[in-house]
Amino acid sequence: MIKRGALDERNFVKKAVNWALRQIGKRNIDLNKAAILAANDIQKIDSKSAKWIASDALQELTDEKIQNRLRK
Repeated sequence: MIKRGALDERNFVKKAVNWALRQIGKRNIDLNKAAILAANDIQKIDSKSAKWIASDALQELTDEKIQNRLRK
């Protein structure tokens, strides 16, 4: 559902998809890994919206502060 939503160019949809991906990825370490994989897949889509969503999500999900919190 998130990958499909990443193709939508509408601003609020783009922001909602990004927010959902980031929040799912911050729940626990397993979901973080799945969200990072999903973001990498989304980044390969030829869409300006998809690339923005993926790069913003990856920036937060791979942040050292988030990673340290999830490892605890």
